[in-house]
Amino acid sequence: MTPELTLPEAAQSPAVLAGPAGILSSVREIATRELAPQVQAIDHDGLYPEETIRAFGEAGAYRSHLPGLDGQVPDLVTSIEAMAIAGEHCLSTSFCMWCQDALGWYIFNSENTALRDELGPGVAVGEILGGTGLSNPMKSFYGIEKLKLKAERVEGGYAVTGVLPWVSNLGDDHYLGIVFAVPGDGDKKVMAVADCSGEGVRIVQNEHFVALEGTRTFAVQFRKAFIPDSRVLADPIDDYLPKIRAGFILLQAGMTTGMIRGCIDLMMQMRQPLGHVNCYLPDQPEAFSETLAEMQETVAKLAATPFEPGKDYLVEVIRARLAAGEVAVQAAHNAMLHCGARGYVSEGAAQRRLREAYFCAIVTPATKQLRKMLADLGAA
Repeated sequence: MTPELTLPEAAQSPAVLAGPAGILSSVREIATRELAPQVQAIDHDGLYPEETIRAFGEAGAYRSHLPGLDGQVPDLVTSIEAMAIAGEHCLSTSFCMWCQDALGWYIFNSENTALRDELGPGVAVGEILGGTGLSNPMKSFYGIEKLKLKAERVEGGYAVTGVLPWVSNLGDDHYLGIVFAVPGDGDKKVMAVADCSGEGVRIVQNEHFVALEGTRTFAVQFRKAFIPDSRVLADPIDDYLPKIRAGFILLQAGMTTGMIRGCIDLMMQMRQPLGHVNCYLPDQPEAFSETLAEMQETVAKLAATPFEPGKDYLVEVIRARLAAGEVAVQAAHNAMLHCGARGYVSEGAAQRRLREAYFCAIVTPATKQLRKMLADLGAA
């Protein structure tokens, strides 16, 4: 059981003190007031909306799912909904919120209470920001890639070397989760939190994206970077990974839910000017609304027991995530068709949502990895 951590009342905003409804109301207000006007700059200029991301944290967006915080059981649904509200406007920001949620999920599920006490409060309220760093490890665990980080044991910790090519929601003062192998020690794998400003750590932008450019996605280089034992999440990772896996996947429902809602809204906006011809399209917004409601019900049921063991539960989590990515792409495709030329211009919301939606299908675990995972489990 994760020990309780209580933040001082001064660190809890009025929205947090009002509970889930207060958190979500405040998140929606911030999304409308601050995020919506920045969407074009985020998409075209690669703006990283750091102040808005931190404001969401102050409102409580990154804390509801954290086990043991204020003595609570993890409430993934509120954290998912906070992401979804932002995702109605901008998938980049919703994705950064998921990165932040994942970092907190790692820390609060670790038995390293000193690390939780050091970084946990700041991560929970958005004062400390960071990324997940698990794209490569997640692929390596399922035989898709080789683990890219290796380490040697040194006094007081590990010296880590290697390069992670894609890690998001980063900056010089940010943190990220990492997994590294320790050759010569049974090739065990260890998970830890790395400091982007730490000695031997360097973040480098090496590509530009067709969407999600405002997510501060970098390659992270480790050159004998010292990771102290005080920053280790699990050593070894064997029992820890199953504990965090379902929550890691389920929290991504926030991104896809927001994306689908935004696309439904675009289709509905076209009812008045183009309804006389859009009615001939086979896929209508009402059908997506019904599908989304069913998906949310499934996710809520699964999210109520994120530590449930067993293959059957994991299969259902994977299937829910697979459906979410596929429906997000379908919804964005149909939003484009409903908007027509109005969505095909450089400032058009529909073409932006379509570009964003493909990220829902390729972010780890991607559609193809999810299908492989099901096949490996005998559930394809």
